[in-house]
Amino acid sequence: MGRFERVLRYGGEAIPYTVRIATGRRERVRIHVHHDGTVEVEAPEEATAEDIGKAVQKRARWVHDHVHDARRRFEHVLPREYVSGEQILYLGRRYSLKVRHVPRQERSVKLKGALLEVAHDQVSADAVRARVRAWYKLKARDFFAYRLDVIAKGLPWPQEVPEFQLKDMRTRWGTCAAGGTVTLNPFLVRASRECIDYVITHELCHLREHNHSPEFFRLLSRAMPQWEMIKRSLDDMAEIILND
Repeated sequence: MGRFERVLRYGGEAIPYTVRIATGRRERVRIHVHHDGTVEVEAPEEATAEDIGKAVQKRARWVHDHVHDARRRFEHVLPREYVSGEQILYLGRRYSLKVRHVPRQERSVKLKGALLEVAHDQVSADAVRARVRAWYKLKARDFFAYRLDVIAKGLPWPQEVPEFQLKDMRTRWGTCAAGGTVTLNPFLVRASRECIDYVITHELCHLREHNHSPEFFRLLSRAMPQWEMIKRSLDDMAEIILND
């Protein structure tokens, strides 16, 4: 039983949450409210369903408030229209989207000064969105590979630079599998370099501590002393970065 669903009831509201059993971990129950308001509970193997329920109920008000804060942030974000003049984020900087209609053989996506120019034979929102998403993923693959190499070689514990892959995720910036493969959200490339470095460093710390134990956070603090400030900055922008 690695994962299962439960519901927290607070103030007449039902808040669903996912419980994930963290193998090999013998610590307290940890509660995470993700950027989009979804709730995940990380529990040690020996915790019973009753133990987990009590731990979540004890922090019911905290969960409720954080879920509503996340939902409010997303409520004010308008869906992207993918038209000329719209703001596009890349590596923490804002660019204006410029859409040009061209023959099929002249299609391209290029940064030109303060513009991200999409030249395409179809200029519908769906077509432009697909081109921009593809461009983000190409840029993310190259930039993440570069930063992963730099950061991993600067830390004492990775024996080699781990493999990595891209995966669209709504609630996570990255993950690290037990086998060592790092997975990163391609839309993280919209964030600043220091935010990207924080996520990569976080996942590399999981090569040593595959949990969120106190030792994990001590390791992260040694590797990146300012990580908490950077994480807050990244989380505050989550609704913009993840808006697609």
